[in-house]
Amino acid sequence: MKTLPNEAMTHGGRFHADDVFSAALLKLINPEITIVRENKVPVGYKGLVFDLDGGEYDHHRERLRFRKNGVPYASFGLLWKDYGTELVSESSADSFDESFIQPLDTQDNLGGNNLLARVITQANPKWDSNEDPDDCFFKAVEVARFILQNEIDSMKSCENAQLLVQEALACMSDDIVVLHIGVPWKSILIPSQAKYVVYPSARGGYNAQAVPVKIGSQESKKPFPEPWCGKNKEELKKLTGMEGVNFCHPGGYLLNTDTKEQAISVCRKVVHMKV
Repeated sequence: MKTLPNEAMTHGGRFHADDVFSAALLKLINPEITIVRENKVPVGYKGLVFDLDGGEYDHHRERLRFRKNGVPYASFGLLWKDYGTELVSESSADSFDESFIQPLDTQDNLGGNNLLARVITQANPKWDSNEDPDDCFFKAVEVARFILQNEIDSMKSCENAQLLVQEALACMSDDIVVLHIGVPWKSILIPSQAKYVVYPSARGGYNAQAVPVKIGSQESKKPFPEPWCGKNKEELKKLTGMEGVNFCHPGGYLLNTDTKEQAISVCRKVVHMKV
């Protein structure tokens, strides 16, 4: 990774999501960094320059660069490209660039109606305000910093979850994966042979969930039987032949039981049913 200096500079005046999120990223990487806003880089300046003509992380005119998919880089994307993998894994960094940064880079380079970019831009001083543009900029940077930190924390949390789910998948039996804690599991289990996942419910007992066929799909690989869907506890006792089955979602993808063993047993029963 490139060494990040303790000084950085960007343009003054009206700010946008690009320079705001760039500054927020730099402050997350190096909380001691000092960022100033000027409209010209002084001769001999040794700090990092972004979104300002002549800087390494400028993206205007002849300095405009493109990703392999054709999406142009803005300063935020260029900085993330060099420093993002210091904060999260390479795969998470790539995914975040695609889902979060590329829309902002596109907005800055080509225009558009990105809601997050609009929210940040609205933090500029209004025409009839006496607010200082720099004060408004750094207030916006703190908002962007909060958003970025939450996104990074979420990515790290998902990376930790993937390790737990992979370990549980290695112990899968009868196409049923058992988790000792509720964690994000879809990215690992959807491509696998798993049909059901069992985990503690936040409302008590254990959930048994049918694994979807793909991300974003409402279709399960093997949903719970249609006659069970939406039935109450007494009806489910008769239909399943088991105690402790409390609920089956009308959509057939989620079932709740009193214990982990009951959840596993009911999943095993469905796995071996002929449909």
